[in-house]
Order: sequence, then C-alpha cells, then structure tokens
Amino acid sequence: MNIGPRAINMETQDSSQKEKTADDLPKVLVFGPPFVFKANEKQFSEKFHCLKPWESSIPLHQFLSIHASSVQAMFCSANNPVTNEILQHLPELRFIATSSAGVNHIDLHECKRLGVKVVNAGSIFSEDVADTAVGLLIDVLRRVSAANRFVKAALWNEKKDYSLGHKLGGKRVGIVGMGSIGLEVTKRLKSFGCVISYTSRNKKPNLTFPFFPNILELSTNCEILVICCALTDQTRHMIDKNIMLNLGKEGIIVNIARGAIINEKELVECLIKREISGAGLDVFENEPDVPEEFLELDNVVMTPHHAVMTGESMMNLFEAVVGNLDAFFSNKPLIFEVV
Repeated sequence: MNIGPRAINMETQDSSQKEKTADDLPKVLVFGPPFVFKANEKQFSEKFHCLKPWESSIPLHQFLSIHASSVQAMFCSANNPVTNEILQHLPELRFIATSSAGVNHIDLHECKRLGVKVVNAGSIFSEDVADTAVGLLIDVLRRVSAANRFVKAALWNEKKDYSLGHKLGGKRVGIVGMGSIGLEVTKRLKSFGCVISYTSRNKKPNLTFPFFPNILELSTNCEILVICCALTDQTRHMIDKNIMLNLGKEGIIVNIARGAIINEKELVECLIKREISGAGLDVFENEPDVPEEFLELDNVVMTPHHAVMTGESMMNLFEAVVGNLDAFFSNKPLIFEVV
C-alpha cells in the first residue's frame, strides 16, 4: 500500500496525541476535594493535571513545596481554608476557583496583594438555596418533620391531638442580605403573601420593600429572619440573643448562609427556653459538629449544609469551573470574579 505524506503526518499526530501525558496538561492544585470534583474527576483529569494532596502520604506543606514552582491555579472547597500560610507556599499561584458562593475561607486581602485572581460560584446556587430556605421555613411553621416523626413512631392512634402549626401567609419576614439569594427568597415569599422587609450593606434602589439600616431595627419589625448574607468580621455572631428576643416568642430564624453568623450558644438557650418559636438551619458554626441540644428539639429542622446540592446546580458549577480554568490558562475574561 502506498502511504502518502499526508497519511504519514496524520499517523505521526495520532501517535503524538496518544503519547500525551498528564504532565502535558495545565496543572491545577485541587484542595478538598470539592464534591463537584469527586463527581466529575474523570472529566477534570482529561483537561487538567490535577494535583491531589489528600492522596499523598507526605505532609501538606511538603506537597505544596514540591509543586510550588509549577502551580498557577487552584480549585478549592469551602471546607478547606486558603490561608496566608498556604499562599506563601505557592509563589507562582495566580488563580483560585472555589466551589462555593461564599469566600470567607480564602484570605482575599492577601490574594489581592499578591495579584491572585479569585472566582466563586456566583449566582449558580441562588435558586436552589432559596428553595431550601423556604422549605425549612415551611417545615418549622407547619411542623412537617416533627409530624413525620410522630406518624413513624406510631403515636397517631395513641394521641388524639397534634400540635397546631402556623400559616406562612401574612408573616413579617426580614431578609438579612439582599444579594442574589436574598432576592430569590424574596421572590418566593412574596408569592406566599408574606410582608417583607430587609437589611443589606446598601439599600437597593429598585426594591420597594422597607429597608432597615441594621439588623436590630429589622428584627424589631418582623417575626422571622432569613439569613442570606456573607460571613465577615462584621457579621460574625451578628444574630445574638438581643436580636432573637426582638423577634418575640413566635420568632423563627432560618440560616442558609454561614453558621457563625448566629451566636449558636445563645440560639440553643433561646430555643430551649421557648423565647423564640423555632429555627431552620442548613449551616452550623463548627460543621459537621452540631449542638447536641438541637437533636432533641422538635422546633429545630436541620439539613447538612446541602442547600446548594442539586444535580442541576452541580452540572452548572462543573461547567463554570472548567470554563474559568480554561479562560485563565488562555488569558481570557473570567466569570464570577471576586478579586
């Protein structure tokens, strides 16, 4: 058979492609690993040389030192802090993608000083988190989880009455943080007929809901708080006993933001003493550790920091992370840039 130059060239290209190894791919340090990485590891590994410190037997600082001169990009989860110390071990790092909307686990000040770009999940999770917030609120008000336990424990035939729940319509709800999640929560609660007000870093010119400049004033004018703000030095333990008592005995707190925004010890105390009516919590101060008192309280509904976890949101996140990594290595504009 006569093999022409073009066929020889194609054969050479095929051979070259087959010989391509992970070392030829752009290196990405994976910190965590994020759930979306575990679910799509094969696809990530086809595009990037993924460095996985959790698989190494050597200490983290040694692992980082070995790869310090070659790592320009990192993909991390919210559960793995990217501290100043970590950044100092990676002098060539220029890009961090986090799988979360929150960025309190990353030293943004140091990233800015070092010229490290940071992107988050943006508004990818907003609708799913808002759904969970409303679901938790309805569960607490209508005692859905408590009623489920009542039926499964075969108590229905033994007791004639079951505690009354409360309707959602007409409740005065304060939104703490009117970002993309807060807006989605507002959209949903408005359809239930709730009376909505909010506090945020700035008043939103396009919103007609009453705005209160601080959490104290907001809590005085509502009976339910839905926490949607970021965790910062200013918001840590912002929801304390004074705020809870302002809500009154029918007060309810829903938190789908970060656990440390609430003073958890004071929340436990107020719930046990029935100084507020209940709480719906997706996040906790020392995850995965949850105060033991919560486990015994029927007026507390909990989920394991899973408000963002839907198949649809995970696929959207995967596409956004890969798109941002491609953009970084190609020197193209990033999406959801924080720093």
